[in-house]
Amino acid sequence: MFAKLFTLSALAILAVATPMPAPAASCSTGAIQCCESVQPANSAAAAPILASIGVVVQDVNALVGLTCSPITAIGVGSGSSCSANTVCCENNSFGSLISIGCLPVSL
Repeated sequence: MFAKLFTLSALAILAVATPMPAPAASCSTGAIQCCESVQPANSAAAAPILASIGVVVQDVNALVGLTCSPITAIGVGSGSSCSANTVCCENNSFGSLISIGCLPVSL
């Protein structure tokens, strides 16, 4: 009886002491993106790309991500980390070329 009580107590203490993983940063508009560069829409780098695809951004100070790729939540492979700029963007529908309405995200 004492052995069962000791075992149950040890398991309970272990369950309480086990750390839980921190919640991953989230993005309500899709996958978190890793962009080589994040610029205002009216910047010399972003404005010509936006013009070439026919996109007019109303807020010229809105941030756009250039050369972006999604970051996977699994944590395996090349899409699991970012050595550039991690952002959450409102519009990722232009492939990896440009993402519009980006906000920085901390991972």
